[in-house]
Amino acid sequence: MAEIVNLRRARRRAARLLDEKQAEQNRILHGTPKGLRSQAQNERERAGRQLEGHYLERRSGGSTDTMGNRTEDETEPGA
Repeated sequence: MAEIVNLRRARRRAARLLDEKQAEQNRILHGTPKGLRSQAQNERERAGRQLEGHYLERRSGGSTDTMGNRTEDETEPGA
């Protein structure tokens, strides 16, 4: 004789198994350990500080464009 199966429970069990498989795949694809996340954050901060250290400082009395060149209206006379 066949075993009696509650279809609602069987559907829920199948859905749970499918969800667990999807969750495992997501953990593999998107999961990053905390140590690696903090290491990446530290590297980004360090790169930002290093970049800021390479900016050219503005000279007093003259304005420069984004490339560090003096603007035309402020060029020295006779140059």
